[in-house]
Amino acid sequence: MTSPQRADPVRTCVGCRKRAAKRELLRVTAGSDAHGRAAAVPDPTATAPGRGAHLHPSVACYDLAVRRKAFGRALRVSTGISAAPVGDYLTSVTSTASEA
Repeated sequence: MTSPQRADPVRTCVGCRKRAAKRELLRVTAGSDAHGRAAAVPDPTATAPGRGAHLHPSVACYDLAVRRKAFGRALRVSTGISAAPVGDYLTSVTSTASEA
């Protein structure tokens, strides 16, 4: 008797609002930036504690999320939250991938 295959968990991208497998998305959590202000920070290993939001690892979805102010809503942070750390992470990942 074989066990049924488990389906990958599905999450919704806060940028484009499309559903995708959890492993295809970048998890983002509430944290603080280098100056101690509230910020959305990338969690590529998906191991940080607390509430998370998911985002396709693309600049287009990031721009949509910033324009809609989706990080604050998804992470349930009432004050203004900076998304710069996520943008910096995506820029470094895409520039590293293009160099390889």
